[in-house]
Amino acid sequence: MSWAERARRELANEHVVLRPIAEQDREPLRTQAMDPAIWRYFVLLIETDDDFDAFFDAAVADQSAGERVVYVITDRRSGLVAGSMSFCSIAESAGRLEIGWSWLGVKFHGQGINRWAKFLMLREAFENLGAERVEFKTDALNLQARQGLRNIGAIEEGILRGFNPMPGGRRRDAVYYSVLRREWPYVRDQLLAGPKVRPRES
Repeated sequence: MSWAERARRELANEHVVLRPIAEQDREPLRTQAMDPAIWRYFVLLIETDDDFDAFFDAAVADQSAGERVVYVITDRRSGLVAGSMSFCSIAESAGRLEIGWSWLGVKFHGQGINRWAKFLMLREAFENLGAERVEFKTDALNLQARQGLRNIGAIEEGILRGFNPMPGGRRRDAVYYSVLRREWPYVRDQLLAGPKVRPRES
């Protein structure tokens, strides 16, 4: 089986559950997605139901084609769907893939959910798929995401200038990060140390 086929399974721990996307996830994800703050640094902007449906349909189609493994993230504490994250840019013959298309509903920010989802996906990549390299990229302007990647032990590699167009007309400078197989034990320990969770707002 290909990496895309092997990774299309449930990943879980006591904090989060990641399941491959399915049609029944459309409305729970829509509930979290309709806040423009989520998409500030994303390569697309979801403002309407039609925008969301096109986004969701593309995720399902990419997964069916083996181009992405799209996980729906459920927060175990609340039992609610929190957002999504994907394996993408899968280059199995070269031993590498990317963790991307990452987003969470605003009320799930700062709760450690992103950290645990990345832990499960990194563990899947290195310990089940046998990857040699896992990549991440983000907008150079997204300082929070950049700090989060450094916090888990990912290494910043450089900036690709004018990498892709963004809503509104600017071109995004993309910052690449990576974790290599030999670094995974250290990164695993960093992640297992646990997230710093801020209290929920009432």
